[in-house]
Amino acid sequence: MQTLTKTIKAMTITDFGNTNVFKESEISKPDPKGKEILVKVHATSANPVDCKIRKGMFGEMFKLPAILGFDVSGVIEAVGEKTSDFKIGDEVYYMPRINGTPGAYAEYHLIEESIVSKKPKNISHTDAAGFPLACGTAWDALIDRTKIKIGETILIHAGAGGVGSYAIQLAKLCGAYVYTTCSSKNFDLVKKLGADKIIDYKKEDFVETIMKDTNNKGVDVIFDTVGGETLAKSIDAAKPFARIASIVRDSRDLPMASLYMKNISLHFVFVQSNRYKLDTMRDLIEREQLKPVIDSVLPLSEAAVAHQKLEKGGVRGKIILNLTPQMD
Repeated sequence: MQTLTKTIKAMTITDFGNTNVFKESEISKPDPKGKEILVKVHATSANPVDCKIRKGMFGEMFKLPAILGFDVSGVIEAVGEKTSDFKIGDEVYYMPRINGTPGAYAEYHLIEESIVSKKPKNISHTDAAGFPLACGTAWDALIDRTKIKIGETILIHAGAGGVGSYAIQLAKLCGAYVYTTCSSKNFDLVKKLGADKIIDYKKEDFVETIMKDTNNKGVDVIFDTVGGETLAKSIDAAKPFARIASIVRDSRDLPMASLYMKNISLHFVFVQSNRYKLDTMRDLIEREQLKPVIDSVLPLSEAAVAHQKLEKGGVRGKIILNLTPQMD
């Protein structure tokens, strides 16, 4: 079993602020105890939540120096004495909890076995690292919260993004008719993912398009990954008794009268770490019913570049940070 005297490399943030706060550091190698497992990280990813934490938007939850990163695909190197579900050498993937504990921008990551799942056999670690947080977020919003049903209609904002690209696939698997917004350069991508009607958000008013296409009925479900005016306007595109899920924390005032008069249920979604989602995702991935959407792959040392790309916008799918590219 590994000891705490050994060190590993990690990308830490030394302060809250812009991307220059990243620093390559050496930290103690964790030692798993109880039901913990130690995973050699082959790949992780950059997510918008990482950028928010880096900027200090999670307050004092994360103590400095902090390690970001909330996707992992890797191989178990050591296990605690009470573990029962995994063994050394198992390939796994998972989403670390976003609760202030160290993330996965490091060579090794320590995690409790209860939220870990076996990695899909038919994809690389690079591809597997693109699933847990983004697909898990879409799952929480569509499957667990709005409970989308076969035959329903859904509007997914930013369908070419990391979360939106999985939301389209999940909605189609549930038998829904999918409207999605994106820019014209991403039409081919979202169509390939299964979108039925594509709305160019730069040239079209999505409310007008939806209402015209549905004979002024609106849609059953709306999934917002943008926030602000987009979320506020979405209420006008919703049917009475529709369900709206948003993953964006936004202080903008919402038209509460419209929500109330239309009996709309509004769900604010913060992704949860669960094994059951990952197990089902794995089955769908191995059946090729869920596919990864990868924007780019960078070495972990370029975490700052990944954050810059995210904040610039226009990312298609996920940005992966590879630690062992030669193995994929």
